[in-house]
Amino acid sequence: MTSKQPPLPKRPARTAQPRFTWHHFTMRFSSTPRGARLARRLAGERLDAWGIPYGSEAHDALLLTVAELSSNAVRHGHVHGRDFRLRLVAEGTAIRIEVTDTRGECLPTPAGPASPDQEGGRGLLMVAALADRWGWYPCVDEPGKTVWAVLEVSRCPERQDSSQ
Repeated sequence: MTSKQPPLPKRPARTAQPRFTWHHFTMRFSSTPRGARLARRLAGERLDAWGIPYGSEAHDALLLTVAELSSNAVRHGHVHGRDFRLRLVAEGTAIRIEVTDTRGECLPTPAGPASPDQEGGRGLLMVAALADRWGWYPCVDEPGKTVWAVLEVSRCPERQDSSQ
């Protein structure tokens, strides 16, 4: 039995107007599922503090990207005893997400069309659909690689009251 795949989320709208002053957040997390969850949670709090409110399309797209890149670092970039690093940078109208792990030989490539029976392999396709740009580069000063994605963020309207 085959199942129909849900459509990918819409890309947040763009604006030419600068939104952010320069913001920066960097933290290391244990290379475990718990570390990936914590990275996602702290990224969500940081984005909200930077003016991208919880529940907005931009917040959801950014968190989905953080979750996918962090999950990939744990699943494919794990080296026992080594952490992964999450870095968020906001400048102008863009948010740059970088996740660095310690396995440089396991390179990120978006999978082609997946069969309905396949459990994984769609994450980087989702990142590519959400991000305006994404890629990776090898670490220079230590073993590993950094996978990055840049999302242009429009001005997010305040969350509307559902009672209206």
